[in-house]
Amino acid sequence: MATKTNPLLDPKNQSPASRAVHGGTERSQHGETSEALFLSSGFTYPSSEDARLRFKGDTDGHIYSRFSNPTVEMFQNRMAALEGADAARGTATGMAAVTTALMSLVQAGDHVVASRALFGGCRYVVEDFLPRWGVSSTLVDGRDPKNFETAMRDNTKAVFVESPTNPTLELVDLEAVAKIAKAHDAKFVVDNVFATPIYQSPLELGADMVVYSATKHIDGQGRCLGGVIVGDQELIEGDVHTIIRQTGPSMSPFNAWVMLKGLETLGLRVEKMTQNAKAIADMLANHPKVERIFYPGHSSHPQYELAQKQMKAGSNMLAFEVKGTQADAYAVADHLALIKISNNLGDAKSIITHPATTTHQRLDEEDRAELGISETLLRLSVGLEAEEDLLADLQFALDQI
Repeated sequence: MATKTNPLLDPKNQSPASRAVHGGTERSQHGETSEALFLSSGFTYPSSEDARLRFKGDTDGHIYSRFSNPTVEMFQNRMAALEGADAARGTATGMAAVTTALMSLVQAGDHVVASRALFGGCRYVVEDFLPRWGVSSTLVDGRDPKNFETAMRDNTKAVFVESPTNPTLELVDLEAVAKIAKAHDAKFVVDNVFATPIYQSPLELGADMVVYSATKHIDGQGRCLGGVIVGDQELIEGDVHTIIRQTGPSMSPFNAWVMLKGLETLGLRVEKMTQNAKAIADMLANHPKVERIFYPGHSSHPQYELAQKQMKAGSNMLAFEVKGTQADAYAVADHLALIKISNNLGDAKSIITHPATTTHQRLDEEDRAELGISETLLRLSVGLEAEEDLLADLQFALDQI
């Protein structure tokens, strides 16, 4: 009888949960079950001729860990498999991923269109950093795809969005904006951090590159910084790789190893976090001391239908406005026990922050108002604690105002 090949040997036939556990794994001669950690800055060559060929790119092999490293390569390959992408590159931080992705697409004289609702650091790159190098930018209200069409110019080379956005959980119609970018020969870059690769697949909706702060849900336990860019092979292995190689925002092998371990439990963690977030959204939506909530998985969200179309679930991020003043919002955060005050997100621990005075404090009052970042807005990253404890924690804190 002819021997058959198990179709699951091909990652394309595996579910995302399986790819997150097995994707990209390469074993040494020892056959280890956990991925090997190659803490090495450089690599040796069997001959001078081999070194010459590696530097020319005519033969495979690592040269220097700023360029590539076996552990980092495993993380990159696993992320590419998880996303259904051709290639990926790890970076030192999430902001390094955003900056590298955008810089790989533009040069002096070019133009970038971005949604105005961005994480503070991302908005800084688009509004302040790129123009220093001769790249102009236009920020638009990302809730209406027509605004992107209006902003496009002949020299527009990149369109950049977050969806859901930080911190007000606005959505961008990714499929519609992807078509607009393509029609204008611009590349479409999506920051998918809030949705996670578990609940949203921007590449399937037309994005050219997707960026993550791996510091968030991918690590998920507050240990290491990291970022990753996934996308088309020509883009990733072209200018993205060149920028990382020549300017050095490289991911460390140790952090890549931590991220590999984080990916193994990503689906389980995000699913539990999302269950908790849905319960919290339901509770806050009906609380007399809460003005309104912002959660894509709740029917009160103004873009709920779009969320149902392009997201598999609402994920673990939500925001809410307390009735009263900034002092009342502070009082709620200050009276929490399990939920900690921090500007991070995606952690196993639930985390709350006041965006107007932390992540988006550099924006002026008018810009914050335009984005809906009020003085009573609190952003909540829901963690893995018991649902009933989180509900009790929020109820106690709200009772104090």
